[in-house]
Amino acid sequence: MTTTRLLMRQIMPVDRDTDVFPLYVDLEEATLDADRYAVGGNKAAKDLNNAAIRQSTSTGRKLHPDQIRSRTSVRLEPLQQLSFGTYFNAFPASYWRRHTVVTDVTLTVRLTGPGSVVTVYKSMARGHAQRVDGGVVEGESGTFSFDLSLKPFVDGGWYWYDVVAGDDGCTVESGEWVAGVPDDRAEHGTADICITTMNRPDFCARLLAQLGEDEVLAPHLDTVMVMEQGSDVVADSEFFPAAEKALGERLRVIVQGNLGGSGGYARGQLESLRKGTATYALMMDDDVVCEPEGVIRAVTFGDLAKRPTIVGGHMFNLYNRTQLHSFGEVVQPWRFWWQTRLDGYSQWDFASRNLRSSRWLHKRADVDFNGWFMCLIPRVVIEEIGLSLPLFIKWDDSEYGLRAQRAGFPTVSFPGAAVWHIPWTDKNDGVDWQSYFHHRNRLIAALLHSPYERGGRIVRESFNHQVKHLASLQYSTAELRHRAMVDVLDGPHALHEVLATKLPEVNAFRKQFTDAQLHIDRDELPPVRRKKPPKKGKADIEIPGRLSTLIAAGLAPIRQLRPLRPMSRDYPEAELASMDSAWFNLVKYDSAVVSMNDGASVALYRRDPQRYRDLLRRTVGIHRRFHAEWPRLARQYRAALTDVTSPEAWDKTFEPWTRDPEVGDD
Repeated sequence: MTTTRLLMRQIMPVDRDTDVFPLYVDLEEATLDADRYAVGGNKAAKDLNNAAIRQSTSTGRKLHPDQIRSRTSVRLEPLQQLSFGTYFNAFPASYWRRHTVVTDVTLTVRLTGPGSVVTVYKSMARGHAQRVDGGVVEGESGTFSFDLSLKPFVDGGWYWYDVVAGDDGCTVESGEWVAGVPDDRAEHGTADICITTMNRPDFCARLLAQLGEDEVLAPHLDTVMVMEQGSDVVADSEFFPAAEKALGERLRVIVQGNLGGSGGYARGQLESLRKGTATYALMMDDDVVCEPEGVIRAVTFGDLAKRPTIVGGHMFNLYNRTQLHSFGEVVQPWRFWWQTRLDGYSQWDFASRNLRSSRWLHKRADVDFNGWFMCLIPRVVIEEIGLSLPLFIKWDDSEYGLRAQRAGFPTVSFPGAAVWHIPWTDKNDGVDWQSYFHHRNRLIAALLHSPYERGGRIVRESFNHQVKHLASLQYSTAELRHRAMVDVLDGPHALHEVLATKLPEVNAFRKQFTDAQLHIDRDELPPVRRKKPPKKGKADIEIPGRLSTLIAAGLAPIRQLRPLRPMSRDYPEAELASMDSAWFNLVKYDSAVVSMNDGASVALYRRDPQRYRDLLRRTVGIHRRFHAEWPRLARQYRAALTDVTSPEAWDKTFEPWTRDPEVGDD
């Protein structure tokens, strides 16, 4: 016996923001880029093709906001053509084919407007579009249903429909994708939304209100939990009363110390697990704008998955709202570093090149993990593999995806489910206090999951990066990375012990280094002066070629041993914008004023040969030790993983805030 379930419906932007229209509807033509197999293996040809793929095909056409009639309907002007082959409205057939029990779908489109035409298309993994079926409105309105098989989508492909208005215009009233599913899959699941917040009260409160005010989403929500870890609390936001009213008894604010993202999400996972009333726990950042329909789609996809599956959403740039951060991420096993899959592109702008014109978007993107800015985890997965590792920040989500994958639970980054997030490009997390957590947690994740006996390239790459930071005068970063490696040697059980104290310790330690002392006012630092002007008046700032880069990399460590130029102790030799502060520029100077990525402050970098020698000596020593002890450390961390991520271990960590319920929960 089967029951019909709604898989997806046609939607329009909640706020009628014209900036996001290309994610919902498309007025542009389809101009498909070249097949990479036709381009071949020649490097010059591939480079040229990659540049061409990034070229915009947009003519700038947009709907008028008044054409959006409702959340599900849109009005077309006479003879206007509109495609629903877009991120939020195309049907990701290959994902349903690969991961769910669904084998066939029915598309129903309702149109008003005589003479209007609807045409259904499909694409294959290589991006080629094929006409499937169509219909014409013969009276004032028409309802068209199309039975569509998922059989030909084993490697990739989408379904979508285009509409051409008649002489009197057209209103696309609705579009729905439904399927017959087994009776035991008839009821939809519910999600506990787990939001970790730290001093972003207004952002978080607006997100809560957005979740609570969507009536269609409401039946899919169990509890919305906010793990409050800051001093500027969400309950004090002017937007919180509206959120509290919208969510009512479904809202729960849990107060605890700053345990980072992993401590916040682990608390949400634990509370959801113990409560046991929701099918899923959905991790969500506090600094996002949500597409509520995406939550429903993630729950629906999870309900119909063949096996318990982690369903992640994608991340769009909050400040460039049609730009997608990544369509699917993997952990490269030899380097053990996260990245967009090799046949994909990051920072993709759908306003410049639409879905139908982007061949690479039609191949299904299989992933190792999904970021916890939006990630739906089945409760049964948490029961089986445990909670987050106590890593504070960084690598908790990717490690969890790898852990789940090893236990037989896949992760799907699901098209059509997304949030808009503050971009990471404006952060300095590779060299600031976060560098400690980046490095420590990457090593821990590799010890747990690297398939190579000594972690592949990770120890060697760690050494190279350490030398690069030393040559770039980033002594605070180099010291933090060194401390990270020392702490990894303390073993896995120390992670819980230091979770609440490590950040204050890191920040206190950094204060002694000038490269970590940030100045809001540039005039607090001396002006630029140098004894010798640039050679032949040429700019110091340049992007070297490959040969020049190799030469610079070889000479940079040696240069650090030379005596300081006389004036460099009193005056910086240069002032570098953040975008120009790459290592191959920094290594030229004995001192420099460097601006931070967020544009809000500057720091003074000073070369210190004595510190350089000391750090280089310790760097060599600890990397030799890691190379020698990697197999033993890997066995130690893997043996302890179940215990460290258990609810019982986390209970002890949360005890200071759970001992007295009135302190830990509002």
